[in-house]
Amino acid sequence: RRRVGLFRRKRSRRTSREKSVRMQGMQSPIMVMNTNTKRESGRKAQMNNIAAAKAVSDIIRTTLGPRSMLKMILDASGGIVLTNDGNAILREIDVTHPAAKSMIELSRTQDEEVGDGTTSVIILAGEILHLSQPFLEKDIHPTVIVRAYMKALDAAVKIIDDLSFPVDIDDREQLMNIVTSCIGTKYTSRFGPLMANLALDAVLCVAVHNPDGSREVDIKKYAKIEKIAGGSIEDCRVLKGVMMNKDVVAPGRMKRRVEKPRVMLLDCSLEYKKGENQTNVEISKEEDWSVLLKMEEEWIQGVCARIASFKPDVVVTEKGLSDLATHYLCKAGIVALRRVRKTDNNRIARATGATIVHRVEEFREEDIGTGAGLFKVEKLGEEYFSFFVDCDEPKACSIILRGASRDVLNEVERNLHDAMGVARNVVHDPRLLPGGGAVEMAVSRAITEEALKIEGVEQWPFKAIGQALEVIPRTLAQNCGANVIRTLTKLRAKHAEVSETGETCTFGIDGNKGTIVDMKELGIWEAYAVKVQSIKTAVESAAMLLRIDDIVSGLSQKGAGGGAGTGTGVAPMAEDNDDDPPEKLGEQ
Repeated sequence: RRRVGLFRRKRSRRTSREKSVRMQGMQSPIMVMNTNTKRESGRKAQMNNIAAAKAVSDIIRTTLGPRSMLKMILDASGGIVLTNDGNAILREIDVTHPAAKSMIELSRTQDEEVGDGTTSVIILAGEILHLSQPFLEKDIHPTVIVRAYMKALDAAVKIIDDLSFPVDIDDREQLMNIVTSCIGTKYTSRFGPLMANLALDAVLCVAVHNPDGSREVDIKKYAKIEKIAGGSIEDCRVLKGVMMNKDVVAPGRMKRRVEKPRVMLLDCSLEYKKGENQTNVEISKEEDWSVLLKMEEEWIQGVCARIASFKPDVVVTEKGLSDLATHYLCKAGIVALRRVRKTDNNRIARATGATIVHRVEEFREEDIGTGAGLFKVEKLGEEYFSFFVDCDEPKACSIILRGASRDVLNEVERNLHDAMGVARNVVHDPRLLPGGGAVEMAVSRAITEEALKIEGVEQWPFKAIGQALEVIPRTLAQNCGANVIRTLTKLRAKHAEVSETGETCTFGIDGNKGTIVDMKELGIWEAYAVKVQSIKTAVESAAMLLRIDDIVSGLSQKGAGGGAGTGTGVAPMAEDNDDDPPEKLGEQ
């Protein structure tokens, strides 16, 4: 009995030791991140990204094509944005999901890069991600899917290169067809060829021929859009020169119309320089004060005499112009404009051939601009505008937009910006592609055939890019009320039939009627740069979002839960935080 009792005591000691060891191994896990941090990882993060991207693309799906719907958005300041431009819509929407923010960034990038295709790129990226979902559910690794997508992108670009054909930049009719097809989906399409003509005139005006034969077109710097409420849309025009919202310095004493003006552009002030900070002057005699004032007057008189010696008709300065300088310039019969914006001054320099000079003492005769045919000041609406027009070789222009209301003018400006972007792309890269979803369907068919040559799992994601491209013709058919399944089946059959003969198929969907038409006969063309950029951006962004497997979102500001931990694996307590704002401390 003693032996049995001893054995039991030993056994109980051993089990208690084992329990303590086991308990040490089962202690609470160490917290690396702050407890306020929200984290999604693995499959859940990928599925949430796909859902967010799909939600963003569904917002603007109905704004594609000539029968597109408009969206009305109330912006932060309480104003109304009425548009069907993808970038303008997404710019006003406030989203919180990081994947949705990434999708909205795509639209902005597309708008800055090529000016058009902002809706297409979002719809295409959303569809590619939507078609990626089944592959993830079948446990195909995202890296394999992305690799297949990149192969499909290379194949698609090669196919588009084969479909494209060159265009003569000097053929205005062909350029008009391209720009008109871009505007055809916009609000301004109801005004006929007016907007297309404005866009073409502006782009061809600012285009500069480089020595290597290429053309440089900078519409952002040298094509200024001026919106003036009132009048009708038909009053919109492109000036062969520059206009700005400025009146002459002395309206009653200076001329408001000068023919063949000699223009002097300055980047310095025509007033006596004041001290940087407080300036103290000690004078011993009363006459010294008069001498000081006289020296200032003599300096200004000397500067004005130097200006008058070059016999300019118009002086434009970016800085101030004193009353005394105005008096001397009026006596010399010179018209003056002051506090002109730097960008406006650069446009005047480019239009008139003048050179902007930083000091009057350095001015030379060759810096005078003589390229303008007329300087005039006119009153439009409630304000005065200065014009430098009828220039010999402007290379800079102003586009005057007139309209019934500010909302209409904003929408016309957005449409004109897209049209100028397309015209600029064609001037840079004069290649065309058929519109109406013809390119997407041709690429889709070619990629499906190419997928049969690929072995292994990559075949299915490769094929999925072809299926995703069909979303463009499908959405065009949906938005004009056609029978989607029947129309797409007919279009597939037509492409298969033409492709067997070895010819390039240019059949697409007429966005107005929902019928299948040859885009060559209909005259609907798209710029090569826009199409390639939208497909590249969509595929690359979808690939980037698929490779995200962890989303960590936490409060990074101090006093809002603590961005960093205490270093002990325990979340910081309220009293550990010394940086709480006063109102928070008061609540405690």
